[in-house]
Amino acid sequence: MVNQKEIVITLKGQSCPSCHTSAVEAIGRLPRVRSVKQQGQKLTLTLEEPGHTLKEIRSVVQRIEPALTVVKEAEEQEEEHSSLRDLVELAAAAALTGIAYLLPAEIRESVWVLAYLVVGYPIIWAALRGVRRGNVFNENTLMSIATFGALILHNHLEAIAVMFFYRIGEFIEHLAVQRSQRSIAALSELWPETANLLKDGKIQEVKPEQLQVGDLIIIKPGERVPTDALILEGHSTVNTAALTGESLPRDVAPKDTLLSGTVNLTAALKAQVVRPMHQSAAAKIAALVEEARQQKAPTEKFITRFARYYTPTVVALAALLGTVPPLLGFGTFDQWVYRSLVFLVISCPCALVLSIPLSFFAGIGKAASKGILVRGGNYLEALAKLDTVVFDKTGTLTTGQFQVAGIQPANGFTPEDVLRYAAMAESFSNHPIAQSVLAAAAQEEQLLDEAIDHEEISGMGIRALRGSEEILVGNLKLMERHGIPVETSAENTAIYVAVNGQYVGWLGVVDTIKEDAKAAVAALRKAGVRRVYMLTGDAFLAGRRVAEALGLDGFYAELLPEDKVKHLKEILATSQGTTAFVGDGINDAPVLAQADVGIAMGQGGADAAVNTADVVLLQDRPSQLVDAVHTAQRTRRIALENITLALGIKILVLILGAFGLSTLWEAIFADVGVTVLAVLNTLRISRYASSS
Repeated sequence: MVNQKEIVITLKGQSCPSCHTSAVEAIGRLPRVRSVKQQGQKLTLTLEEPGHTLKEIRSVVQRIEPALTVVKEAEEQEEEHSSLRDLVELAAAAALTGIAYLLPAEIRESVWVLAYLVVGYPIIWAALRGVRRGNVFNENTLMSIATFGALILHNHLEAIAVMFFYRIGEFIEHLAVQRSQRSIAALSELWPETANLLKDGKIQEVKPEQLQVGDLIIIKPGERVPTDALILEGHSTVNTAALTGESLPRDVAPKDTLLSGTVNLTAALKAQVVRPMHQSAAAKIAALVEEARQQKAPTEKFITRFARYYTPTVVALAALLGTVPPLLGFGTFDQWVYRSLVFLVISCPCALVLSIPLSFFAGIGKAASKGILVRGGNYLEALAKLDTVVFDKTGTLTTGQFQVAGIQPANGFTPEDVLRYAAMAESFSNHPIAQSVLAAAAQEEQLLDEAIDHEEISGMGIRALRGSEEILVGNLKLMERHGIPVETSAENTAIYVAVNGQYVGWLGVVDTIKEDAKAAVAALRKAGVRRVYMLTGDAFLAGRRVAEALGLDGFYAELLPEDKVKHLKEILATSQGTTAFVGDGINDAPVLAQADVGIAMGQGGADAAVNTADVVLLQDRPSQLVDAVHTAQRTRRIALENITLALGIKILVLILGAFGLSTLWEAIFADVGVTVLAVLNTLRISRYASSS
């Protein structure tokens, strides 16, 4: 049997999200790595021959990105990236550069070289390690070659400036990455350290992962819910903001479900565990977001491929620029070597390689902070180009909670008679429609008679006996079966009532539309969505009522799961962009998988729907889809702005540099300055998400 061991490592020194992702993917491909679970910068690895494999991991990570360091959990106190150290080195280099002006000319250049080494040694060392491991064409190598050449040409201040501003750019990039990770990292803090297990009448403190389905727990005021649980006793107010993004606390009572990560605010609750911690809502959220970090958007993939070929190409062009013109008699070697160095500094692809994945990473993180989980940048980009949205009805556009909307008596009976007989028969049923009838009876303060014998007739309704009275409550098929003529309802879902073969009347029952559904449909159209449809398994009349109330472009009713897939394919064939399907039920899983973007309601949605979906709306509100589309559109717009900014300025300065019309100072701006501008532009995603 192969010996396996689980270890936790951290990839430290990250300033480039795409490099971090490449390193994680490379670790997962190692032959002795059985599995990789990622949570932020932490990786939990299942390894064969742990000691030997750890060396391989460090080697492959260094080959991909020399700035990254692999640290075992036990070694985490050895922090590899120190912001304070960066600031001290930058300040020291600036001070030495200024002091050199006060010194005699014969030692001034030596002090400048010292300042260069102080500010540039991390870049030079990273370049040497990269070359040794075969990773030659990276930004560290470009910076080192260019600045060494500047020193040889006695352009000391320009060499120092290149390294100085490059280090400042890296520092800002590091802070930006940390900021974009903050909302995602917060998901790992949704669980408390301990849970209060109630056993044999006594409370025991245990770890949340030890809780099993059926265990009784006590959640005290101020505590987080350790795992998903059903309230048995107590009334309280809970804060779900960390989990769903919903800022308003909500009241809970017995029979309500508490999701892990929710904070209990006002009173102690007794609850029963319904899912172990690793299957809880918070665990699924963390898993979904970490999965999203591994999925690159199409724009991001293009930039990554572009940079892979772009960097060696410009190095070759720089070499030709520094040698061919002087060999042909067009100027001196000093003149053209300087131009080639300018060309190298400008060509560094940092702004492209960093800002694009950072844009989508920031978009995913901020969407998560608003209770919207996007599985990857590719789905975020797809949401930005949304043309058609197709909704399920029950539980998505409607609450799934029925209510009696009207009563029509017949044959001399009163509305009170219709409601009383229906409630007596339905008092034994847990069906949502039955519960709506009982709720209406309670609201009208109807006093129900003693319990009566009953028989449920599958697909039709209920036959109940009370003394000498036979009560039939159900659909039209039940009435037809017993030969009872009725006045059919032309609206809503009708429940027909008859007593001893005589028709009493009908009750109209409707599924209530969610409060924000109509506004959400209007906002989607304003955001550029061209068509909004609905697919439902409910009756035609019920579907038409909702479609007309919300102003949808069309609907299909009385559908089986395979029918939904068929109609979605027809809609996809006529779409001018991407098509999203929004649903919540088990029967929605096939159509969620078929859509360009499958979107599930995460709080009330079935596990099959949530697991199949590409996007999860944790608050179960249609208006969250509008938030997701706005965030996606802004993210994509900023990513494209960064591409245009970086390429436009670089190409312009490259052309100027080739003709000797720009110096290393312009090159510094074209590299570091553009990178910083792109990063600052990316931070607008964060400001938008937090203010909307």
